[in-house]
Amino acid sequence: MKTQTRCVVIGGGIAGCSTLYHLTQEGWTDVVLVERNELTSGTTWHSAAQVTNFGMNQTMVGLKTHSINLYKELADDPEYPINYHHGDGGIRMANTEAHMEGYRHFASMARGMDVHFEVIDAEECARRHPLISTDNLIGGLWDPLDGDIDPAQLCQALARRARKAGAEVYRNTPVTALTQHADDSWTVHTEQGDIRCEVVVNACGYRVNEVGAMMGVHHPVMSMEHQYFLTEPIQAIMDAGHRMPLIRCPISDYYCRQEKNGLLVGFYEQDCKTWGMDGIDPNFVNALCPDDLDRVMDVLEGAFARMPALRDTGIHTVVNGPITYTIDGAPLVGPIPGKRNAFCIIGLRAGLGEGGGHGWLHAQQIVHGEACYDTWPLDPRRFTGHGNVELTALKAIEDYQNEFRFHFPHEHRPAGRPIKTTPLTPVLAAEGAEFGVVNGWERVDFFKPSPDFKETHSFRFNETFDVVAAEVKAIQTGVGLTEVNGFNRFELTGSDVHSFLDRMVCGPVTRKSGRAGLAYLLNHHGMVKGECTIANLPASDRGPDRVWYGSAAASEAHDMDWLCAHLRPDEDVQIRSLTNDQTILVLAGPKARDVLSSASRGDWSATAFPWLSVRECFIGIAPATVFSLSFSGELAYEIHVPNNQLYAAYLALRQAGELHDLTLFGSRAVESMRLEKGFLHWKSDILTEFDPFETGLDRFVRMNKPDFIGKAALENRRKQGPQKKLVTLEIDSRDAPAHGGASVMDGEKVIGTVTSGDWGHRVGKNLAYAFVDPAYSEAGQETRIDIIGHLTPAKVIPASPYDPDMALPRG
Repeated sequence: MKTQTRCVVIGGGIAGCSTLYHLTQEGWTDVVLVERNELTSGTTWHSAAQVTNFGMNQTMVGLKTHSINLYKELADDPEYPINYHHGDGGIRMANTEAHMEGYRHFASMARGMDVHFEVIDAEECARRHPLISTDNLIGGLWDPLDGDIDPAQLCQALARRARKAGAEVYRNTPVTALTQHADDSWTVHTEQGDIRCEVVVNACGYRVNEVGAMMGVHHPVMSMEHQYFLTEPIQAIMDAGHRMPLIRCPISDYYCRQEKNGLLVGFYEQDCKTWGMDGIDPNFVNALCPDDLDRVMDVLEGAFARMPALRDTGIHTVVNGPITYTIDGAPLVGPIPGKRNAFCIIGLRAGLGEGGGHGWLHAQQIVHGEACYDTWPLDPRRFTGHGNVELTALKAIEDYQNEFRFHFPHEHRPAGRPIKTTPLTPVLAAEGAEFGVVNGWERVDFFKPSPDFKETHSFRFNETFDVVAAEVKAIQTGVGLTEVNGFNRFELTGSDVHSFLDRMVCGPVTRKSGRAGLAYLLNHHGMVKGECTIANLPASDRGPDRVWYGSAAASEAHDMDWLCAHLRPDEDVQIRSLTNDQTILVLAGPKARDVLSSASRGDWSATAFPWLSVRECFIGIAPATVFSLSFSGELAYEIHVPNNQLYAAYLALRQAGELHDLTLFGSRAVESMRLEKGFLHWKSDILTEFDPFETGLDRFVRMNKPDFIGKAALENRRKQGPQKKLVTLEIDSRDAPAHGGASVMDGEKVIGTVTSGDWGHRVGKNLAYAFVDPAYSEAGQETRIDIIGHLTPAKVIPASPYDPDMALPRG
């Protein structure tokens, strides 16, 4: 066995085998996989192994397409062919029009990845699958490339190809410990000896946290027992003359596919069960849980009603095995938070079907630092300290119970809430707040006009339209107040802070005390990595000269890792997180200065406290730090307050606002207003797939700086010209917004993809941002957007249709 290698992958299921193979494809051939038993002896061996193109975002669709193409290539390899039923087709069913509209949106999204779904009615569903009944069925989504594959053959084929490229695989080699050295390299200790490596990968399936504990981390991954059975042969299948399409049914919570001349039928029962929460037997290898069909009887009755042939068919085999889930159901593929040279590919509940693509993106991250797609939907750092065992279990149960029911826009499901709150959460709830969730934080979406107000989640404009309009109007004409909790905040101190930040961002870094500015970070490929506000706080009794680095709530672990990874040993810079210590109150509107002046001593005039200023003060009796910044486009102030004095500051502002008819507002109003202003959201409009010039951030780039991360790559990209351009679109519809992922069309040609959209209440326009081909990026260009199945006219308009000169925030 080797004692030195470049990368050690721990785990011999689909995640590990796919990562190993794709590392060799990316040029790393001195790599090793270690497996405690035999390959595929964990979850992989009992997988139902369905291979679909369906995904909830374009990254997922893209990686699944890669899986399908790779598996087809493996199946057709004359030296080592594998069993892959490619292109049987599959139907995702629906019995509500709202669900059908969701399918139309996903079809629009997939089209941008050159994947072509078809939305079909109930009769067409039955024509394509002759065993189903159309009772309580409206239609479904047809995936023509749906199929299934042999799990063991697939993993062996990937391992075989990896070995041929130079990789080595050590079976029956349990890992006993992990040691990280001062240079961030690792030693993987095994029962067969030690291996020193640059990079270690956790691909351990349901044993993920056994290895996680060896490096001092806990991963938010939970296993659920999952049952399916295989039937005896069914005559109708033998007579059909073609393989049966796959079925996934959110109506009755089951799926099925053909297995030989019978069916494999799997269940997602409501009375579901977690597995392994108190530890896993080390001898649980190629093993199953005890059968428990009584638990799935209610789901089975629904399957019988949909497929009457099942009533007359015997059960041949029952399988009950663990499958892994995360907090939001999507895998964790990428860097392990807080660790250097450590990666994971875990939580793959549909591992066989999409594992080829996950390993592909994962290998790119390890070798190149980024993948060809923005991988944030898979990033392990999207969960922070709140991702504990108990929360993960509750969310895994909820996700299991809703396996085939996708999230609607603005839908935040109840399990595991609240997990992160501030002293104002119950106060705002008493005021009628409806909350969403941002990185675990309960954040106000809007304020209900009456206690019995209910939102109908939909891909169309719904009952909240007028509620949000009223909040926006109150801000535009008077003054509004909201809480923005969870905002990521780092405090940087030391003599080299500004030179460090100057190297990190692509634009200017203000060094003037009491001033703030917006800046962007690039990766080494010249693509946009992050967005931050940099503010210089003068020395006071609250601390020395220091810099506050602020960014999106979701970016907390992501940004800390990025900053720490690029901090040089000889630089005098200390980074401390204040994210969980302070909360922002936002005061916005033309009367905001009047309210602030009533609540706080000092001169708050535009002359004394101009736009982009920062000042420490008191709001009533509460210490605060005020920024003259605006995400709404109105005169506005961000008021940063320690959490233990947040309620006091809130009361002071409410009291000061009584004379000015102060109104409470939520994040839905902010979303509407920021679209009118051309302001971008990180990981909606700011993606690692595009550089700052393509993203319209030219004014934040200084190519004449001596150096910054990504400069050389950006210079090369600039010479080549943009591949896409971010534009603002006005949509000719009052019926529905354009949702992220919707395809922008010129005839039958996809020319771009929507990143975000909403109604702009101040300008009275249906707005969207989209990355489009440069030829379609000029103002006045007419196009169409596929919005829930309707090709809706749209045209490119100048960015920031509301107050384009930024006169209002300057006061």
